[in-house]
Formats: sequence, structure tokens, C-alpha cells
Amino acid sequence: MAPEGNTASTSGPSRRVLLFPLPYQGHINPMLQLAGLLSARGFAITVFHAVFNAPDPSRHPAYDFVPVPDGMSGGSTDMAVKVNVEHIFTVNSSCEAPFRESLAALLEAPGGRDNVACLVADAQLLTLMDVARQQGVPTLALRTGSAACFRNFTAYPMLCHKGYLPAQESQLDEPVAELPPYRVRDLMAIGRSHQEHELMRKLMSRAVEAVRTSSGFILNTFDALETDDLMATRRDVAVPVFDIGPLHKFSPAASSSLLQQDRGCLEWLDAQAPASVLYISFGSLASMRGAADLAESAWGIANSGQPFLWVLRSDLVSGVTQATLPDGFDAATRDRGMIVSWAPQEEVLEHAAVGGFWTHCGWNSTLESVCAGVPMLCRPCFGDQMGNARYIDHVWRAGIALDGELERGKLEAAIRRLMQSKEGQEMRERAQELRRKAAEAISDAGSSSRLNIDQLVNHILSL
Repeated sequence: MAPEGNTASTSGPSRRVLLFPLPYQGHINPMLQLAGLLSARGFAITVFHAVFNAPDPSRHPAYDFVPVPDGMSGGSTDMAVKVNVEHIFTVNSSCEAPFRESLAALLEAPGGRDNVACLVADAQLLTLMDVARQQGVPTLALRTGSAACFRNFTAYPMLCHKGYLPAQESQLDEPVAELPPYRVRDLMAIGRSHQEHELMRKLMSRAVEAVRTSSGFILNTFDALETDDLMATRRDVAVPVFDIGPLHKFSPAASSSLLQQDRGCLEWLDAQAPASVLYISFGSLASMRGAADLAESAWGIANSGQPFLWVLRSDLVSGVTQATLPDGFDAATRDRGMIVSWAPQEEVLEHAAVGGFWTHCGWNSTLESVCAGVPMLCRPCFGDQMGNARYIDHVWRAGIALDGELERGKLEAAIRRLMQSKEGQEMRERAQELRRKAAEAISDAGSSSRLNIDQLVNHILSL
């Protein structure tokens, strides 16, 4: 659906917006959704992208794509969180020189500089935003997480000064008084060693600098979901803030998937009872620690008796090339489950047969579940996922946090609680209320996200 309002079209060539996503599925999707939104408003689109995890240009024929060497093309996506953090720094440094060259060539082409309005870059790409500004191109930062998550970033020095971080085992359940509703265990962290702490400190400080030195800050969220956190963000960053989500409702992401979707699962869902199926997916990067976790998960699912649709990536178990279910699982779940390697998640969550979502709580998955009105079983793995789970369970009360070791009995009970109990029905009703709020945010020209889109378009045109 295309937003209404002013467009960038003029009697001459369209103004051009340059985009540069971080090369992970959860970052590429929102950036290309934003591209679709801006294209619908009349902007021409050029997508600069790392060669690693490159999007497929043939799926977006209206856009120009410019590959930028990143020093890691052809690498595996099955990387530990620490390696992912280090890879973000690698992308910044390795892409710097080739991006400078490619951007200069675009600007020096006939009419190039006059037509380019700005660069929208992932907030983790500070170096590349600096390159653009050095060449006279205004920049806007896109954060693909929540407003609440970004408050973790801005508060990180305080959290360290107050002794919350690096986190100590004995402090994990302590509340963070300055940043409710978080506990210490919900804060962004990748480990407790000095080296890991310094990596996270550097990552966060660079992202905050990228936002504060930009001409505007774009967030994939909406006011009714994060009212207080958006107010705090506007106070903290001192640049224009545009909450224009949920982006996937304006511009679906299916065409930007890096993995092949199995659409046969939608036909299988058609044959299931309403709200009966537990959908299980841990996104494109999150993984289980070992085969024991996979086995406990499988038997918890089997013993619950609940119909299920499970996205079982080959690399779901850390350090294993092919995730393998335990013997007897197929026989125990025959005729009430389906397993696929990847699914069209937005369509799955919107399907009437889906009554619950076991998720890693990445922000894209969280938003998609909110918009579908589906309650969640939360098993966060890293990054912002712990904080997202805290909001789902404690603030929105639209799901259950699955803490501690994965154990089949505990998982079976949690699935039954979510899918079969009165408490689960109350969570489903609260999830449906979130769905209504999301629909209102995008419903018409006077809704909050559409007004913010109008303001973003006008802001870009004024740069």
C-alpha cells in the first residue's frame, strides 16, 4: 500500500535517495521496505550494498544497485554474536574506500549531485555516513530495532558508570532503576569479558554518534507501541525523529528474503483449525547452543500435543552444518506438524490458523507478530532480543518469557499455557489490541505513521 501525501516528483528528474543497509537479513528487510515507501512517493532509489549477503537486484527492477566490496564476500552467516559485532566494524572499514569511489562516480555523473537528496544508512555504518558527509551528501540514520533498544545505546555510559555493566551473574535479575522495565539480564551485551565489553561499548557509541551527527533519525516503530521511549529518544538525540513503522505494512519484505521460502506451508495452514497452530521460527541468525537444546525443544513440542509449523534452518544448531531432529519425533508428531527450511513469515503470522509464535524476539519478528495480533513464546538469544522479550512479557503482556535452560517439561507447559489456557486467551486478546493500534497508526492520511512519513518526505526534500 502506498502512503498518501506529497511526492518527490517534479517536472524534472526525480530526486534520488541513496540507501546502505547493514548486510544481515533483519537489517536489509527494513531498509528495502523503506525504499519501497520512498519509491511510492516518487523518489528514485539507489541501493549501495555489501557483497556479503547481497540483495537480488532482479527482485527490485525499479532500483539501481551498487555492490561495494566488504572484505567478507562468500562468508558464512553462521557466526557467533561476537564475530557479528566484529564483522560490523569490518564492513565499515572495508567498504570505506570503495564506497567513496562509487559515491564520487555517482555524484560526478551528469546531474548526479543535483538529483541526490541524501543517504539513508544503517546506524551501524558510521564510517560510510562520514564518507557521504565529506562529499556533501546529507545523511539520515535508520535503526532497525525499537526505540526502547536505542535508549540502551544512549544510556550505555551511565549503565557502566552505575555498575550494571559488565553484568555480574549475581546481578542479572536486579532492576535497572534508571531504565525501566529492564533488568540487568535484559540489557544489550555480548559477554562479560573486558574485550567483549569494549566491543559492545564501541558498537553502541558509534551508533549513537551516527544518529546525533545525522540530519534525521528513522525508526521502524509506531507511537502507540512505544510512546514513552519515543519521547525520551527525541529528547536524547536532538535531531528530527521519524517513527514511520511498521514498515512491513507499507512495503512487504518477501522480495528481499535472502532465503528460499517454502510457500507450501500456507496450504497446510489452510487445513488447520483457527488459532490452533504454534508457529516456530528463530529468524535468520539466532541459533541453539547444541543438539541437546534441539532435542529438548523437539520433545517439548511433541509432548504438548499442539499442531505446529516449525522453521528448522540447517544451521539452527551452533557449530552443526545440518540440524537433525531426534529419533521418534516424526512418528510422535505425524499428521499435526510441518517442518520447513524457511517460511513467508508475514503471511504465516496473518493466517487464521496461527494462534501463537515461538520466537527469538528479533524486532522485525516482534513487529510482525504485533501487527498480526499473535501472542508470543519468547526465547531471546542475543542483542536487543532480551529487551524485546521483556516488553512482550512484562509491558505489553502479550506473551511468555521462556527463561533458563531449555527443558522439555517446562517447554511443554509453556506451550500449553500460551495456546490452551485462559491466561493464553487473555494474552491473545491483548495481542489483538496491539494489532488494532498498529492498524490505526497506518490507517489513513491523518494517522501517526503516515503523518511522520509526510514529514520525512518533506524533510528529505528540504536537505
